[in-house]
Amino acid sequence: MVNDETGSHDRDPYLIALGERVRRLRAIRGLTRKELARAASVSERHLANLERGLGNVSILVLLQIANAFNCALAELVGDVSTSSPEWLLIRELLQGRSEPDLQRAREALADLFSGQVAGSSRNRARQVAMVGLRGAGKSTLGRMLAADIGYPFIELSDEIERVAGCRILEIYSLYGPTAYRRYEKRALEEALQLYPEMVLATPGGIVSEPSTLNVLLSHCYTVWVKATPEDHMARVMAQGDFRPMAGNNEAMLDLKRILAGREAFYSKADYTCMTSQVGLTDAFERLRAHIREVAGLSLV
Repeated sequence: MVNDETGSHDRDPYLIALGERVRRLRAIRGLTRKELARAASVSERHLANLERGLGNVSILVLLQIANAFNCALAELVGDVSTSSPEWLLIRELLQGRSEPDLQRAREALADLFSGQVAGSSRNRARQVAMVGLRGAGKSTLGRMLAADIGYPFIELSDEIERVAGCRILEIYSLYGPTAYRRYEKRALEEALQLYPEMVLATPGGIVSEPSTLNVLLSHCYTVWVKATPEDHMARVMAQGDFRPMAGNNEAMLDLKRILAGREAFYSKADYTCMTSQVGLTDAFERLRAHIREVAGLSLV
């Protein structure tokens, strides 16, 4: 085992990169180190050393961590697109393409394999989904928008609890984060069937599962309700909800990492509604005007 004081120049570059990938995946999923250690059945100290690139780690421990993240082991250890000749050829075709080109490729593949290519904006605007981190204003703006356009307002968290038959905290404590993500996707699919018109407020981490995000982007007109880290923190604390910060002495740093890790996924939304440095009334009026225009509704 390498001493904690060892500088980065004395550590193996691959182990450093591996630790960075573990930290990035943990940030995207919004897990504290303690939560990940528990879900993966490894010690928090062992996980801390792994994230710092210190020492070596067994393949079984990496497999446990990958299972906790609900991701392929290849994603954790390196490059999933090296697993077969076809992957290599596909990767070569996509290498260096712009984000819009990659989006068109993703939608074409969805159409080819599932027949669920994203519909027109007007059709998807019958089911509006609010995404973003807790404290951005998803529920507040979502309720206002639903009342304005005459759609039911749905909290996906409530639907998850209905599907699971227990509270979200109980899902995590009894079954773990992987089971929670399964319930989340199932609840989303059921909500899409139950409510042909709705404004849906989603949990902040819904973008961390690509399969669930694909369902959301294909069926809903998505709105990223965006705020600064400082506003996120202040609003959550004002609500008296400290769950995202429980047992964490570096709450703001972790919050910024989560936002940085998820930003590329949130930015796939059709529209961004900024709620920092903008009053609630102004933010809502902009959102209302945009959704009514996309949905073909009059501005009354």
